[in-house]
Amino acid sequence: MDIDQTSKSFHSKLSQIKTSDQLEKLKISYLGRNGQINSFLRLLKDLPQEEKRTFGDKINNLKKEIENAIGQKTITLAQNKTKQDFDTSLPGKKPHVGHFHPTTQMIFRINAFFRYLGYSVYEGPEIETDEYNFAKLNLPQDHPARDLQDTLYIKEPQILLRTHTSSVETRALTNERLPIRIVVPGKSYRNETSNATNNSIFYQYEGLVVDQGISMAHLKGTLIEFVKWLYGPRTKTRFRCKYYPQVEPGAGLDVECTFCWGKGCSVCKYRGYIEVLGAGMVHPNELKACNIDPAKWSGFAFGLGLDRLVMLHFGIEDIRKLYDGSLTFVD
Repeated sequence: MDIDQTSKSFHSKLSQIKTSDQLEKLKISYLGRNGQINSFLRLLKDLPQEEKRTFGDKINNLKKEIENAIGQKTITLAQNKTKQDFDTSLPGKKPHVGHFHPTTQMIFRINAFFRYLGYSVYEGPEIETDEYNFAKLNLPQDHPARDLQDTLYIKEPQILLRTHTSSVETRALTNERLPIRIVVPGKSYRNETSNATNNSIFYQYEGLVVDQGISMAHLKGTLIEFVKWLYGPRTKTRFRCKYYPQVEPGAGLDVECTFCWGKGCSVCKYRGYIEVLGAGMVHPNELKACNIDPAKWSGFAFGLGLDRLVMLHFGIEDIRKLYDGSLTFVD
């Protein structure tokens, strides 16, 4: 069998190849188990010793030549297919697109309302210091409210995971120029045992206004409009006195239960109303801690548990589903 003739025959056949399937068949006929190269190799055992090395070198050179030629032909066919077989007039395939997580959707929705009222969306660190998380919020070292928050410390007693988004309030009051009008959506952390309604990670939504002449009337008017926008214009509301260290006076805002319309049921614990947020006038001690004169400036703050709103709006019965990494909510 003539190696030179085999080489010429191969290149002649290769020049006629038009498709990848044809090229694969040609490759098998020369480089496969029963191909031409192995046929030559089987002849080696019958050759005299002095001819084996010369003939073996020719076989190896031919094999490399065929492999290189097939490799180059593969590239050429791929390029030609891209140029010739791609019809640019065909409509593209629409990729599958998911959607935002329910919590993110709710944040965007509430942000839209408060932006309309002139609020800015503000952010702060989730790893916080005792000063901003507690001290400036009128919670000194011996304050009993600290014990109720089950703080997760990184380096006790100064570095911790923020227990509420109220820490961003004090950062804004300390670092920004007045007047100020902000909302703060974000994660908070507490050492909680996870169950259907509580989790060690949860979202809060904070609001803060500080200006000259701000009163309780501004707080009530803003929050009543917000609740009616969120639940509907016929929503009934009520304010109850509540204690929060960072505000004075403090109030809890309740909305009429949408399941029983005030008659009382298991959802509202037969009270007819469901508490949706806490609020109040910014405590003078907090303003002083942030180097603000309470005789000149006043303001109000509010905070709500965002997870509860998300669960009610989307019909989610277990808070843990919001944090388990499932693609169900975004697919």
